[in-house]
Amino acid sequence: MNPILIDFPSQFFTDRLLIRSPYPGDGKIVYESIMASLNELRRWLPFAQKEQSEEIIEANLREAYLKFLKREDLRFLIFHKDTNQYIGSSGLHNPNWDIPKFEIGYWIDSRHSGQGYMTEAVQGISDFAFNVLKARRVEIRCDTLNDKSRSIPERLGFTLEGTLRNEDTSVDGSTLRDTYIFAMIDEEYK
Repeated sequence: MNPILIDFPSQFFTDRLLIRSPYPGDGKIVYESIMASLNELRRWLPFAQKEQSEEIIEANLREAYLKFLKREDLRFLIFHKDTNQYIGSSGLHNPNWDIPKFEIGYWIDSRHSGQGYMTEAVQGISDFAFNVLKARRVEIRCDTLNDKSRSIPERLGFTLEGTLRNEDTSVDGSTLRDTYIFAMIDEEYK
């Protein structure tokens, strides 16, 4: 089946969060969040190495919206359900609809870290992947030095399947880095 014909909701809720696809007009709130978190994001994310502007972020989110509609990449924005405050970004990336399998990536506005929001969001996105999209496999990959990122799949019961040695470069390109691969498959999903 052509993935563009697969119908599923563009938003869902967890206990505290609204998780939804990006829409035109979201650039301002995401830009403000990136700028408030830039020092932390620069340590791990390639996009944070580049110049940021509200216009650049808006264009990126509009592209993400189109990819969501075409089922090429499912980026999600995370909001507090009661206050509608933007918390961070996640998504189901690199989809292989034949299996189906996805990779979850995430970043949080540093003003909201340490409150369990991203763990809750990743749990909700995993639930969505397995229950709604009928995923057979969900992966989370992270730099072996990124303890905060690694703690999320560990808390949620993902299995550490391995370490890819010298698999990537640091975001500044100065050193080689190792990558953890965590995964959950449909038989393990609870």
